[in-house]
Order: sequence, then structure tokens, then C-alpha cells
Amino acid sequence: MDLSLIISLLSGAAGGNVAGSLLKNASLGLIGNSIAGILGGGIGGKILGGLLGVAAAKAGGGLDIGSIITSVISGGAGGGVLMAVIGVVRQMIGK
Repeated sequence: MDLSLIISLLSGAAGGNVAGSLLKNASLGLIGNSIAGILGGGIGGKILGGLLGVAAAKAGGGLDIGSIITSVISGGAGGGVLMAVIGVVRQMIGK
């Protein structure tokens, strides 16, 4: 498995939980925030990582500090955004 994907997934879980703690009304609980964050981290890591240059680092065969930071940022952002979207949609459906 690709190391940058693992970093994005873990960062996504963290991002989902941070977003859940900031958006108390949209929180899905610890497990829900983590699952939504992992999914968002994987998606965000692939989309944003490709835009920010992780693909170029993969082509070179190395994993430098820049690509690790990019994976952390893109995974965390993707996880937080997806958790927030799911939480808001869940809230709207519940009303």
C-alpha cells in the first residue's frame, strides 16, 4: 500500500474528529467522525494531492517531507470537509 495514502487516511480521521469537535451540532460521534474522515481523507488525498504535487513525488519513487506535508494537509482537509458535509446533511434530514 502507498505510504502517502496511509498518511492521507490517518490525517483524514484526525481532520474528521477535529471538525466534529468544532461543529458540535454536526458531529457524528467518535466512530462516525473517524469513518467519514477516513473516506474524506482518501478522496481529498487523491484529489488535492494530485493538484499539489504528490503525484510528481510518486513518479520519482521517493517520499520527501514536502509530499508528506501535502498528504497530511490534503487528507486532513478532505476528512474535515466530508465529515462536515455529512453532518449537515444528516442534520437537515433529521429536521
